[in-house]
Amino acid sequence: MRQHDLIEYLAMVVERGGSDLHLSVNAPPCMRLHGVLQALTDETLDQHDTRELVRKALKESQRAKLEHEWQLDFAIQVENLGRFRGNACYVLGRIEASFRYIPHTIPEIRDLGHGPTVEGFAQLRDGLILVTGTSNSGKTTTLSSLTQHISRVRKANVVSIEDPIEFVFQHGQSVIRQRQVGADTHTFAAAIKSALRQDADVIVVSELRDLETMRTALSAAETGHLVISTLHTHDAPSTILRILDAFPEEQQDFVASQLASSLRGVICQSLIVRRDQPGRVMASEVMVGNSAIAACIRSKRLTQLPNLIQIGGIDGMHTIDDSLIHLAKHGFITVEDALIRARDAKFVEMNCASCRQ
Repeated sequence: MRQHDLIEYLAMVVERGGSDLHLSVNAPPCMRLHGVLQALTDETLDQHDTRELVRKALKESQRAKLEHEWQLDFAIQVENLGRFRGNACYVLGRIEASFRYIPHTIPEIRDLGHGPTVEGFAQLRDGLILVTGTSNSGKTTTLSSLTQHISRVRKANVVSIEDPIEFVFQHGQSVIRQRQVGADTHTFAAAIKSALRQDADVIVVSELRDLETMRTALSAAETGHLVISTLHTHDAPSTILRILDAFPEEQQDFVASQLASSLRGVICQSLIVRRDQPGRVMASEVMVGNSAIAACIRSKRLTQLPNLIQIGGIDGMHTIDDSLIHLAKHGFITVEDALIRARDAKFVEMNCASCRQ
């Protein structure tokens, strides 16, 4: 039987340093702490508990949308606690939900573990920058950190298109307009087209989740706008492949040419449990769109991209294997965790041989 309300569960997650709250039927409320799921209390929720917990967090229009579409992305602001991104959905005909805590302060780019190359992306005037990774890899935080950095160091008109709005930005030298899909605009693609008529310098898109959004974002990046967005891919080559495969085969040569001319950078990241202290640390791959990278993308020779990233240090590039070796050598992660995530496990193991001694 349920003993707490939603705000109390959310407060427990924040107080214990968790990142997510999960509400499932016939299970205790759970939180994710440093990437690991664990029970928040010893009570077990039934379908009436989860339904009431979720419905009380929603507006009437959101309840109707959930009933109609069977799933819903939303955000809630809890006084004296903070902001949370929520996802509710039906599971075996019963309502369940997850909530992600959004910290009050947006971290600095370097504090996240990124180097000067990523910070330098904020100075670009046009093109496409992609932040990629699996779920719960910190993509949104990096995207928001880049956006806030742009606002602080540039005099730009920034249009951010999100679903839902997570971090709330402060105007710095820039003006930032945050538009929520479903509340301020019907679709990502429509909002990007509208941004082109709003004298936007920078267009931030929380996710390239469908073909029309990808198509519109590429066009905006080609026409003098800096477009920053995210994708669910694990490395730079798979990011390019994901975009090309989203288009019909007869259009892929043209899209490859678009990407070759407009792609400025890809930041691929994952979060790994630390061995030296509680928490997680970021491993990343950074690809910069130089002439060699552009030529490979244009001709769709994507298997050559890792080698070009490996030798692209002068342009600020590094591979995921470089990052994993650095983290393992400095004792931030175990060699075993590095090998699990490596592209070339033999290369990583050879370079980490001294770490085992």
